[in-house]
Amino acid sequence: MSSDRREFLAAALSAVPVFVPAAARGANDRLSYGVIGTGGRGRSVSRVFQKLGCQCVAICDVYQPYLELAQKDAPGAKPYVDYHDLLGQAGLDFVVVATPDHHHCPNLLAALAAKKDVYLEKPMSLNLAESQRMVQAVRRTKQIVQIGMQRRSAPVILKAKALVDQGAIGRVSLVKPMWNWNIAKPLDNSPLPGKLDWMRFQGAAKKRSLEPMRFRAWRQFWEYAGGNMTDQGTHLMDVTQWFTKTTQPSSAVCQGQVQKTTGAQGPDVLCAVFEYPQHMAIWTLNYCSSYLNGWSIEFEGDEGTLILDEEGFRIYQEPWAKPENRKPIHEVKEGVPVETHVQNFLDCIKSRKEPNCPVEVGASAVSGPHLANIAFFKGRRARLSREGKAFF
Repeated sequence: MSSDRREFLAAALSAVPVFVPAAARGANDRLSYGVIGTGGRGRSVSRVFQKLGCQCVAICDVYQPYLELAQKDAPGAKPYVDYHDLLGQAGLDFVVVATPDHHHCPNLLAALAAKKDVYLEKPMSLNLAESQRMVQAVRRTKQIVQIGMQRRSAPVILKAKALVDQGAIGRVSLVKPMWNWNIAKPLDNSPLPGKLDWMRFQGAAKKRSLEPMRFRAWRQFWEYAGGNMTDQGTHLMDVTQWFTKTTQPSSAVCQGQVQKTTGAQGPDVLCAVFEYPQHMAIWTLNYCSSYLNGWSIEFEGDEGTLILDEEGFRIYQEPWAKPENRKPIHEVKEGVPVETHVQNFLDCIKSRKEPNCPVEVGASAVSGPHLANIAFFKGRRARLSREGKAFF
């Protein structure tokens, strides 16, 4: 690699801010929060907030076993079944929302009405219309709302973006986000242990008799979520758009199959192709294979290729056919922490500045996956207007 190239890469990386955790708060300065939705993700994120000095004082879930597990992490937290009751508790500085997708919009609107700042898990919304409603609702308030897409605050992702912004890979023509996990299996419809408030879980969704698998695997049912398309697609399509300086695709086509997740509505193997003004993106997910296990995003440019994955990133110079270009000209091995994203939210609660992932970014990130689902349902190419509405 030439000395000019080394200097270019070093200069780009030196511009990336280094994450430094906030100083420990005094006992009287600790922020108090409540968690709405204490399943696995809610409990995991709550532990990060506590690690960074916050105090969990309230927890809410419709499933008693989840509440009991959450209380092991926060013994003094008051338990609730109805999130409106939690929002009425005095002394809450903010709330963490980690409920199923179909509850995100009503949970956020209620939290805003209660004048609470909100850390809201992705995907932000259940559909395109909810995205617009949520953005408008937040902008009518002064509340801080962070969408839980942690790559927006990850130092390794920021380093890679700095290089792309400096022209390290040239003009990008094709992006390939991919997620492979060999985890697909038939849904479990055996009786649930413990008490579940099934009516509250359904919320505004169509009322049905209890099928335990609909609760256990709610992501796999269209009434409650956007399937694997929006679950993982939101993360990767956000980075795709962020790095290519776009906000939403103009069109999408999508196909998928349920191969091993028997009982599910959402496919466990899928492929969506997105059209943007200056590039294309091909997003694939396979929950039936662990080849290249985990997530990755490949940005193919006319001067080089960037590969982001769970281990960090690598940049290869063009033309790849040359043996000397088959080794990366730059490589960073570093993971994507949740802590930096949570800390950014906490910093913004104090400063009242916009967080790294505001609702506009959350809406933009899930716009493509929502459009792909619409294309999947209709079996045809779906287009997206500038106003965020799908048409054919």
